[in-house]
Amino acid sequence: MFFILITGLLLGGTYALIAMGLNLQYGVARIMNLANGEMLVAGGFAAFWVYTAGQVSPIAALLVVAPLAFVVNWLIYRIMLRPLVKRAKSRGALEVDSILATFGLSFALVGIMTWAFGGGYFNYSYLSGRLDIFGSSYAQNRVVAFSIASLIAAALWLWLSYTRAGLRMRAVAVSPESARLVGIDVPAVSALAFGLGGAVTASGGALISMFFTLDASVGVLFTMKALIIVIMGGVGDIRGTIVAALILGVAETFVARVIDPGLTLAAAYVLFLGILLFRPQGLFGKKPT
Repeated sequence: MFFILITGLLLGGTYALIAMGLNLQYGVARIMNLANGEMLVAGGFAAFWVYTAGQVSPIAALLVVAPLAFVVNWLIYRIMLRPLVKRAKSRGALEVDSILATFGLSFALVGIMTWAFGGGYFNYSYLSGRLDIFGSSYAQNRVVAFSIASLIAAALWLWLSYTRAGLRMRAVAVSPESARLVGIDVPAVSALAFGLGGAVTASGGALISMFFTLDASVGVLFTMKALIIVIMGGVGDIRGTIVAALILGVAETFVARVIDPGLTLAAAYVLFLGILLFRPQGLFGKKPT
């Protein structure tokens, strides 16, 4: 059981990084990005390519993957999504438009990646040795991915909590109208949040590629898991996102080890449904009065 717990936490730590990207995009920019998983796969493809072509560590590849993903997502927001924001007459209308737009974008990205890299599966061997922790053996790449994901998550939390830019972003997440009244450039902050969210997600993809077999069409799976984590943890709540991701990682690992690996998605859905039914405000959210 202890082995299942540690393995689940290692998986959940990487899930947290992926979900934090979506939480930034939805919580701040108000864009429910259904192409989030495809950005993860793109980050994994990039890490795979630099490792197999140039023997560059996928960890070092983060120095290229993250900035490039930021620029791409910033441009997507400015060119494709900002016009939707400007014309939307309500938050509900914006959510509908953004879901439709990013749903189409996800298919476009799958097509582009299939054209560029082929439709087959890809994986590679990096840090595939074993590491002993409390008497049990774990894959080094999973431990390293968890450690780096934890550092990125901690840095993001500190930046959001203790910098002026982070304060502006949190203000926009709470109320864009009020933030505009105190002189905050809401469109610029939203574009920054969307770009940063994409960079975080792509970084998670680069880390996951060290131990997970990917293909161009698997992004929808990670989008679903990120959505589950964001809803469980509470939109805009980084603390809740981290806790929810760890819970999902442990739950999936338990089901895969004790019951059947084919039921991991079902376990994730049961958790999601339970949160929707009994705590729709998220793990740490307050019930509306």
